[in-house]
Amino acid sequence: MGSLSKESLPPFGQALTGAAASALALLCVYPLDTVKTRLQVQSKHTTDAGLTDGTNRSDGHYYSAADAVRKIYHREGIRGFYAGLGAGLLGQMFTNFAYFYWYTLVRKLYLRRLRSRQSRGGTAELARLVISTPMELALGALAAAIAQLFTTPISVVATRQQTAVASERLGMLDTAVDIVRENGWTGLWKGLRPSLVLVVNPSITYGAFERIKAAMVGSSQATGNALSSLQVFAAGALAKTLATVLTYPYIMAKVRLQWKPAKGAIGGNTGSHKVEAYKSAAQILQRVWQLEGFFGWYKGMSAQITKAVLTQAMMLMIKDKIEAYVVFAYLMLKSTRA
Repeated sequence: MGSLSKESLPPFGQALTGAAASALALLCVYPLDTVKTRLQVQSKHTTDAGLTDGTNRSDGHYYSAADAVRKIYHREGIRGFYAGLGAGLLGQMFTNFAYFYWYTLVRKLYLRRLRSRQSRGGTAELARLVISTPMELALGALAAAIAQLFTTPISVVATRQQTAVASERLGMLDTAVDIVRENGWTGLWKGLRPSLVLVVNPSITYGAFERIKAAMVGSSQATGNALSSLQVFAAGALAKTLATVLTYPYIMAKVRLQWKPAKGAIGGNTGSHKVEAYKSAAQILQRVWQLEGFFGWYKGMSAQITKAVLTQAMMLMIKDKIEAYVVFAYLMLKSTRA
């Protein structure tokens, strides 16, 4: 099995391993995902109306991730941390399945083109063919953009469920129907534009991951891709941290676009605070800058980084392990058909 590589796996196999690994990783950190989402949608003037059915501002406002954990548990119990779990897992699986499928497909096509070009030029060492970092990022961005077209509706549903007050939270299907009833079918693709901007996030992540992984292999006694699980985890964590810091303001803006304030809050007052219905990512970024300054763009980033890093690193580590077995099973099946 040591001689097998991920290049032996077709796009469907890559997508399958990526989807399974991402779902397992998200399941482990989902409560943190709920916490970071609620922190992202609250602002200086709208925390009461958007996230809680309480009447006390000190009870409705989350001052930190730890404070959010305490208050969510106090008001909703353990179930509050798993609001929207079904849509979240479904979205994670679909997103990563689509991403890995398209990423593997376009990468294989590009490598085939490079090999063809090199063979015509008489280059001998085709086995050492390497895609440049800019091209690796471009291929990742293209794959992520295609994936977003298919997975944004699930993301919208999951965000609505996570941030809805307990008394107004609906099931996954009912939430989708409610969104269509209010905003038409296009409501399911709310936040698509910032999502398309955010395609640079996975491209930065996977591009950086491949480079960090290669550097770790080169600086150790490991051969091929034989890194330990801990090394793969560290490489994934570092790559995802870099990508999250660079793209966080748009991550926050996308979540706020997909969020729905409590009933009666839009255009009205809850206590002394009015909830504003956002129409674009640019409007959100401008509004947050006016109210809270630069650091408002990074509200909840610590929870986002922790969740993103743990999910990404665990997913890459799990994928790295199960991939070899999927490759083996695929090749065995292929040999029996031959």
